[in-house]
Amino acid sequence: MRTGIIGTGRIAKRFVPEAQIVEGIEIAAVYNPHITSAERFAREQEIDFFTDDFECFSEKVEAVYIASPHQTHYEYARKMLERGIHVLCEKPLCLKKREAEELFRIAGEKNLVMMEAVKTSCCPGFAELLKTAKSGAIGEIRDVEACFTRLTPVNTREFTDTAYGGSFTEFGSYVLLPVIKLLGTEYADVRFKSLKNEDGVDWYTKGFLDYGDRMASVKTGLSVKSEGQLLISGMEGYILAESPWWLTRKFEVRYEDPNKREVYTFPFEGQGLRYEIESFCRQIKGERYTDDAKGMREEESVAMAGIMEEFLRSRDRQNLVSRPEA
Repeated sequence: MRTGIIGTGRIAKRFVPEAQIVEGIEIAAVYNPHITSAERFAREQEIDFFTDDFECFSEKVEAVYIASPHQTHYEYARKMLERGIHVLCEKPLCLKKREAEELFRIAGEKNLVMMEAVKTSCCPGFAELLKTAKSGAIGEIRDVEACFTRLTPVNTREFTDTAYGGSFTEFGSYVLLPVIKLLGTEYADVRFKSLKNEDGVDWYTKGFLDYGDRMASVKTGLSVKSEGQLLISGMEGYILAESPWWLTRKFEVRYEDPNKREVYTFPFEGQGLRYEIESFCRQIKGERYTDDAKGMREEESVAMAGIMEEFLRSRDRQNLVSRPEA
């Protein structure tokens, strides 16, 4: 399957060697609107074809991996789907709920695969963690807490992009993943509190999701370091996946009796992108997911886009209040 790459940043560089491990996929082309970036990436990654011509690029590929800046995902994905090309798109898929809904509608009409690339969702350890949590091993789940922080230099895209940068757009998809997978897409309310720099970019954010008789809290940070763990609390015990839980190499099931503990360990190969690439290829071959513990489903990606939209709306409201006109 001839596959193209849109975007030539950090994650795209990890994608190429991971894709080479997956059977049935060939990196055939790379696109960047800046031709020098496309050429440099193609040379470094030994890709034969590079271009800044979008139409020419789309004619070369059957599937595409989108690894461009967050705000460009929707437009690139829509154009690819309209041209009959399967899409694997980095998280966040969209920053507005209606945009995510439109992408999946087009994909359905054209019988194409539209998949959001949240690598954790396809990892074997995370799939088993969800299966264990849903099995009743810890009783009814009442709370999910997830954290992802990374100390990041202030001269990087996460800080310099004042419109779409920040900790939550960068890491929010990861921390929302176990919440949506375990508690569902029908939350009653979502609220955020952020610490921001003078440009209004959040460098630390806490989110709270209200599910009525269940709840969840998430944390993301660029300038605050916290324990990056996942904690799932039930009425008979809890599951703890220590940092980095998003790789899910290990998790423990613990109970009231501290001597009663179950430890699970799993392989995590390479950068982990191979798992989502394999899932993407299987779906194109017609092997749709039958186990909701693996991969991203349409309704989950749509819900996460809605939460991203609410976060950006909340952030912009707070920024306006904190910067009244003179």
